[in-house]
Amino acid sequence: MASHIRHLGLVFRLDRWQSYGMTNAQPTSPPQGQTSDWPQVATAGFDGLVVRFADTLSEPANRAALAFRVAVERAGWSAVQETSTSLVSTYLRFDPLGTAHAEMMQQVKTLLASRDWYDAALPEGRKLWRVPTVFGTDLAPQLAEAAERAGLTVEEAVRQIAETQLRVQTIGFAPGQPYLGELPPAFDIPRQTDLTPQVPEGAVVVAIRQIVLFSVTTPTGWRHTGQTRFRLFRPDAPEPFVLRPGDEVRFEPISPETYAALERDGPDGGATCEVLS
Repeated sequence: MASHIRHLGLVFRLDRWQSYGMTNAQPTSPPQGQTSDWPQVATAGFDGLVVRFADTLSEPANRAALAFRVAVERAGWSAVQETSTSLVSTYLRFDPLGTAHAEMMQQVKTLLASRDWYDAALPEGRKLWRVPTVFGTDLAPQLAEAAERAGLTVEEAVRQIAETQLRVQTIGFAPGQPYLGELPPAFDIPRQTDLTPQVPEGAVVVAIRQIVLFSVTTPTGWRHTGQTRFRLFRPDAPEPFVLRPGDEVRFEPISPETYAALERDGPDGGATCEVLS
């Protein structure tokens, strides 16, 4: 958990770090609409580096961040103590007494130049989770509002969400909490101007072509469109975070009656999973 919280803090302070573009010839191609300035390596304090693959979210940039993290871990660099990803970047923390900053920077840049990360394979061992979800009703009261913003009927909004297989793009904001994307273009709807004071654990909220599945009860500016019994943060379990970046999720519509019965199903709330790769 600490790594994700730490990394999210770093991501939002990138303008305070020195950034290094990849100036040497390399096979890496930025996503469509991005300039050739990407990827970039930024210094994060005395013991960290952040590799940024874009300044806006895209599938290739997210793919690159996930794949590069795996490559760093497989490289087995003895000085690297921690890695994590955000939506479009990879963070690594290293022991500066074990490897000098300049040497670690060069290792990272050499690995970056070794292939086109925007076209890399997603991590092995990913899972597809199918999560029973009530859409609308008093359990998720902002479905109609979200559908109207998207220019869809309620039925069409539910159908499009349910038919879309969403990637866990990153984990953050709260322990084990996934940002999932991308939804169809109609769901490029803004956040609310005001906060909803509280939505429950297991809430499905929508904005900017993404879904967040809440791991804790919290305020939000995103619209509450669905509700699950899926418990994502299990602090007493050997693996406290159920989802991992690169996993995929499908939300399967159920009735309020089925939702009520799932209270007896334990922390999975009726969710099932299969290994994708």
